Amino acid sequence: MKIFDVLVIGELNVDIILDKIQGFPVIGKEIISNQMNVTLGSSSAIFASNLSSFDNKVAFLGKIGKDNFAQIVTKSLEQKNVNTDYIIKSEKYKTGLTIVMNYNMDRANVTYPGAMEHLKESEATPALLKKAKHLHLSSVFLQTGLLPHIVQLFKKAKDLGLTTSMDPQWDPSEQWALNLPELLPYIDVFMPNKEEFKHLTKSENLQTGLAKVKSYAKNIVIKDGENGAHLWNGKELISKPALLNANVVDCIGAGDSFDAGFISEYIKGSNLERCVEIGNLSGAINTTASGGTTAFENLSQIKKIAKEKFSHQI
Repeated sequence: MKIFDVLVIGELNVDIILDKIQGFPVIGKEIISNQMNVTLGSSSAIFASNLSSFDNKVAFLGKIGKDNFAQIVTKSLEQKNVNTDYIIKSEKYKTGLTIVMNYNMDRANVTYPGAMEHLKESEATPALLKKAKHLHLSSVFLQTGLLPHIVQLFKKAKDLGLTTSMDPQWDPSEQWALNLPELLPYIDVFMPNKEEFKHLTKSENLQTGLAKVKSYAKNIVIKDGENGAHLWNGKELISKPALLNANVVDCIGAGDSFDAGFISEYIKGSNLERCVEIGNLSGAINTTASGGTTAFENLSQIKKIAKEKFSHQI
């Protein structure tokens, strides 16, 4: 029996977000931030929370510690109606943490991975996978315990009848060691941003990268910030413009919110162009409030922001 629309497998951490910072950090010196917020972090958790806010049934598999930050993670997910029964609490490792330093439209991050590095492919059991219709994975390069077995994970999911998606996110080591010819045939929607895609395909532009992977890839959605997003549907590259917010609060989690909007439509069976359009809208909605989840309180609020600020219907 399928209990969940989507099972999210990914990293879990708390974000400490610093805003209005007086300059850049310098070794041996101290600077002041005039604004601070402690919130649920991690791309996977932001995606899961916002996907749930679109009235989808979402469960999470990840690994945290048994500490105060772990309580923030689970409480925040549960407040967004994400099922946390399958989050593993480690006695040995601490919950991950990211320090986010915001500078206008850009940011610098420092992450302590903690328990997220120790999630194993074997912990995504067939019994758990069978409970979901769709599997989504984010931030594979932060999950070093999972990374070597990523192909096996997605093959197992496909063999069990799930549809699949993946947002690889940035590789802190900048090695970009994903075996795309083996991996992409098992992924229905691959969701990197433009720079990640170029690194992963060792290409200078999208066209060159797509030429390298199109013989074995299914659908590829490439996020391109203010330029919107590009869809490779197996036949052609289709670009959809971004919806721009004139009063951006911050951009933390905008890509994850794009993913949530896209996958919410995808699992309903919407056509891919519609999925991209709702993805772009969700990314824009994200920028109307601080952090990655604040603007996605519930579906009513999402619809209200979409209509009032961007003149769009969901």
